Amino acid sequence: MTEAPPPAFYARVGGRRADWWTLLHPPYTLWHLSYPVLGACLAPRVDGWVLGATALAFFLAVGVAAHALDELNDRPLRTAIPDRTLTAAAGLGLAAALGLGIAVLPHSGLVLIPFMVLGVVLVLGYNLELFGGRLHTDLSFAAAWGGFPVAVGFVAQAPPLTAATSGSAAAAVLAATALSYAQRCLSTPARTLRRRTARIEGALTFDDGSRQVLDRDTLLAPLERTLRALSRAVPLLALAALLARAPR
Repeated sequence: MTEAPPPAFYARVGGRRADWWTLLHPPYTLWHLSYPVLGACLAPRVDGWVLGATALAFFLAVGVAAHALDELNDRPLRTAIPDRTLTAAAGLGLAAALGLGIAVLPHSGLVLIPFMVLGVVLVLGYNLELFGGRLHTDLSFAAAWGGFPVAVGFVAQAPPLTAATSGSAAAAVLAATALSYAQRCLSTPARTLRRRTARIEGALTFDDGSRQVLDRDTLLAPLERTLRALSRAVPLLALAALLARAPR
């Protein structure tokens, strides 16, 4: 039997630092932190402090808390981080994210409060599979980790809600949802191949009679090359939008 592959293409092994690196899902976390940046850049005026607080809140809520809760459930990343440490990271991450949300309320206004509440519901509902698992679907993932951060990034800037600003924000929310749905369509079979597949059999036979034996690496390559490319493209897009809004 062949040795089991790492649980993700970015996973590291070899101690506490490697475990935390793997837990934080760096390519995916950076990808999803790009969404509140894109949302903020759609506002007529961008407050840098509010944008920084919003991005940090999503890092704590998604990068730390959501991933810690996910690892508590059956250890999909196979880390050795103790359960109580994961529980503490999840609790502190969510609490700190809410604290940042409260801190920006004087700028953003009370309209941000429903988004803060919804964010907690999404993190707990998705990762703990609450409500009978109704939130633990591909579409829920796409909306929660794609469209929702764009909306929050936009609303936190307290923009005037004109037809133009609302329309651009709505289009960006749909685009981010579609991108995160594409991520899910790629990452789900990749995770299955890495974490749950013991043996692969078969081959491709081409028109000229040549054959290519199918193995794990062959099947993973197109999935993970695309995921790697997207995990770089979306942050670069957010950086481009941020640079375009920089004072001249």
